[in-house]
Amino acid sequence: MFIWPRMTTGPERLMLESLLDRNRQALIDTARGLSETDARRRLVVSLTTPIGLIKHAATAERIWFQRTLLGLDESACDGYATGDDGSFVVADGETLADVIAEFERASERSRVIAADFELDDTKAHPRAGDVSLRFVYLLLIEDFARHAGHGDILREQITALAWTGYPDRDLTTDLPRKGQLP
Repeated sequence: MFIWPRMTTGPERLMLESLLDRNRQALIDTARGLSETDARRRLVVSLTTPIGLIKHAATAERIWFQRTLLGLDESACDGYATGDDGSFVVADGETLADVIAEFERASERSRVIAADFELDDTKAHPRAGDVSLRFVYLLLIEDFARHAGHGDILREQITALAWTGYPDRDLTTDLPRKGQLP
């Protein structure tokens, strides 16, 4: 879903923060309103689901702001903070509303952390080397935009399944062959 930018001119930092917030919201919007079943629906072979994308984004917030910028150990972060497939895993008892709230809390904490840094302040990242706040903003803008695109496609597939009369179809194991209708 397209969201008009709130800012199209202005200071660089405000533009970056505005675009990051815009992409955070776009990602949430790809899943908001889905049923709990549809939010967890696996339509691709990977662990990527609408709810999993939001869970993963909360992890990315923690990795880049809490671990990288603040230098916290993973155990000191306020949730999962390892960049692996576990970042997409949603516990059975977690609802879509819970996961959206978790991402919003992680995003708010990131805003608070970032407020103490200048765009050119750098911290060491174990794989990327020295990274600036500017880099973190740009990386997450790109990452969340890409994942919002994934979410848009997943939502489109979920909607199509409902329209075809096969809402329970598992597309990861029951893919039609080329030229076949679902």
